[in-house]
Amino acid sequence: FYFRNKHRPFLLFVSLLHVHTPLITTEKFLGRSRHGLYGDNVEEMDWMVGKWLLDVIDKEGLKNTTFTYFASDHGGSLEAHRGNAQLGGWNGIYKGGKGMGGWEGGIRVPGIVRWSGVLPAGTVTNELTSLMDIFPTVVHLAGGAVPQDRVIDGRTLLPLLQGTVQHSGHEFMFHYCGVFLHAVRWHQKDSGTIWKAHYATPVFQPETSGACFDRGICPCFGDGVTHHDPPLLFDLSQDPSEANPLSADTEPL
Repeated sequence: FYFRNKHRPFLLFVSLLHVHTPLITTEKFLGRSRHGLYGDNVEEMDWMVGKWLLDVIDKEGLKNTTFTYFASDHGGSLEAHRGNAQLGGWNGIYKGGKGMGGWEGGIRVPGIVRWSGVLPAGTVTNELTSLMDIFPTVVHLAGGAVPQDRVIDGRTLLPLLQGTVQHSGHEFMFHYCGVFLHAVRWHQKDSGTIWKAHYATPVFQPETSGACFDRGICPCFGDGVTHHDPPLLFDLSQDPSEANPLSADTEPL
């Protein structure tokens, strides 16, 4: 692919099977990680991205002309298992995981960008963006314009990455489980506070497990979710783990 296209613009989309069940890992990487089979899968994916993508881009002299974006479409799956062994991922301080429409552990993932010579290396931004932003970003890079006859939910990432703006173009972000709206976040621009309201949350099984081990994956509707009226409200700026829902008593605003 690189050899055929290195003298003209190209778009290469790579969707890896890692780190998805059944967590197929080659013999070379089995036991490589201290975090079990899931960790071995992550190690192999890391090697593949470096060896098959980034190294080839560098060797072909495309390093300074190629925009590379790496991310996941969801947080780690907690319910993955083999027999009685839990093989699921780890989402750090964030609650929940894959298949849970609103909890941070299912939707907050890192995004890693590389464009040598254009974007400064080692820069970290904590602004929230979306995978929906890939489309307008690619259009922007190609010198095109997004359609004007419909609403485009994404925002080009270039101004944020280049430092010409300090905040994401998303004031509101809506989080669905399937076709059901489970949560919405609001980045209050005048204060910088990030509020998040949950209209529905999955019923964990067992109740204190933080996942749906008995079902295998959390459902989006029906008896597998709890509806909240009024919604559960969190200040993610102060409570990123979504441990303490706010009330009129604790947060008059």
